[in-house]
Amino acid sequence: MGMFCYQCQETARGTGCSMRGVCGKTADVANLQDLLIHTLKGISAYNLAARQAGIAKPEVEKFIMESLFSTITNANFAKSDFVARIRRALAVRAALKKELEQAGKAIALTHDSALWFADTEAEMDAKAVSVGVLATENEDVRSLRELLIYGVKGMAAYAEHAYTLGYAQDEIFAFVDKALAATTDDTLNADALVGLVLECGKYGVDVMALLDKANTSTYGNPEITKVNIGVRNNPAILISGHDLKDLEELLEQTKESGVDVYTHGEMLPAHYYPAFKKYGNFIGNYGNAWWLQDKEFESFNGPILMTTNCLVPPKDSYKDRVYVTGVVGFDGLKQIADRASGKAKDFSALIEHAKRCAPPTELEQGEIVGGFAHNQVIALADKVVDAVKSGAIKRFFVMAGCDGRMKDRDYYREFAEALPKDTVILTAGCAKYRYNKLALGDIGGIPRVLDAGQCNDSYSLAVIALKLKEVFALSDINELPVSYNIAWYEQKAVIVLLALLSLGVKNIHLGPTLPAFLSPNVAKVLVETFGIAGIGSVEDDIKAFLG
Repeated sequence: MGMFCYQCQETARGTGCSMRGVCGKTADVANLQDLLIHTLKGISAYNLAARQAGIAKPEVEKFIMESLFSTITNANFAKSDFVARIRRALAVRAALKKELEQAGKAIALTHDSALWFADTEAEMDAKAVSVGVLATENEDVRSLRELLIYGVKGMAAYAEHAYTLGYAQDEIFAFVDKALAATTDDTLNADALVGLVLECGKYGVDVMALLDKANTSTYGNPEITKVNIGVRNNPAILISGHDLKDLEELLEQTKESGVDVYTHGEMLPAHYYPAFKKYGNFIGNYGNAWWLQDKEFESFNGPILMTTNCLVPPKDSYKDRVYVTGVVGFDGLKQIADRASGKAKDFSALIEHAKRCAPPTELEQGEIVGGFAHNQVIALADKVVDAVKSGAIKRFFVMAGCDGRMKDRDYYREFAEALPKDTVILTAGCAKYRYNKLALGDIGGIPRVLDAGQCNDSYSLAVIALKLKEVFALSDINELPVSYNIAWYEQKAVIVLLALLSLGVKNIHLGPTLPAFLSPNVAKVLVETFGIAGIGSVEDDIKAFLG
């Protein structure tokens, strides 16, 4: 076994990738990611002590956050990046230890994550194979530790986006430290770890609320928007991922250049924000979900900017047109450097590259409608409530989450098509690409697919549900005419799930498969406590949902 990773839905055979990741990461990269996480646990233990001593280390929090983000599925495939990050992690850990000693607050940590050291890359490689997922022998403890780690990975991704816009919440960082350090404590039994997992969900709500505040304070509240899916006859740049600050700076630098900008994948919801509508060269959305990029990047013809995870290892035929930035990495791709203090990223190389390229090849024509985040839906609350009271809307289906390559994800398109015409789909994340271009119609002017935005905007769906609970004077969110049929893929979906559980939501159906990292006993707890279930056939599931 060269590696072991089971953090994503497409993990090999539904049990774990052991030779090479289905995502494309090699065994040595997977192992170094494990070693980085291992080292972050030691850093977190020292940072907890620093907190207790009144020593604030925001630069350490930033490093932990970015390092966690770099290990999310489809974010970084470059071994050199992880070697460099582990070297820095060792330096950060040593500096924390020294500062505690100088402050008279020295602590004696005994866990290997706080002690191990290596000088060379070869030593790192040798160490990495011993600290992975399977190092925890008890299956249930391992399952809960990994569930907690994947939750904080998702939290870190959302916290990073908020941080980039100048928004941070120390309590979130403190919980990440607490959670990582807890995974080294062999005295914590399954019950204690379950408590931490549920606490992680609470902070998941907090971090998504923080990011919502960051996005809307900076760019305005999303509003109902028709997004063009055709193309113009100009050279263009395609931007993918989730980072709105990168998009803002790219649009500002291209506005007088003659180069158009299109979104791909999870960047689609950027069109809903008022601040971006002033750019005449912000043309529309090109293509579909992340996993189709190997075909759609080919036909785009111009350069592509990957701002966050969701990178598929690029083909040689277009590899020279892919640029990465932030935590994204892949050997052979051009890197856009991080911002110097107080300055924007420099996208001039990307813009000049675009000018040498042919315009995009058109894939389709028409428009798709989105922008139904909580502020917009609450503005339509009277109309929505009247439709529910009159019986025009019988039920809402939350179909948020992720898309992916597997053929059985056709289930979500078929499910959307088969839903009765008096139901409405609430969505966020790239799962919507399975049905957001279908002609599903509307109910009294309310579209039957209400797209709230990116995966983090699942928070909007929770706010909408809580508002409806208030309007209908219900005591329990589960009394609403709302069903949850969620697709998942990676660790940001994990924190969204934990956030929903922390809000008391029950009877969530999760697919296309249940996570491989849930041991039978842990899965049983989730089923018995929260009613978590998998998916079956479209016909049977709709019958079950509609009672």
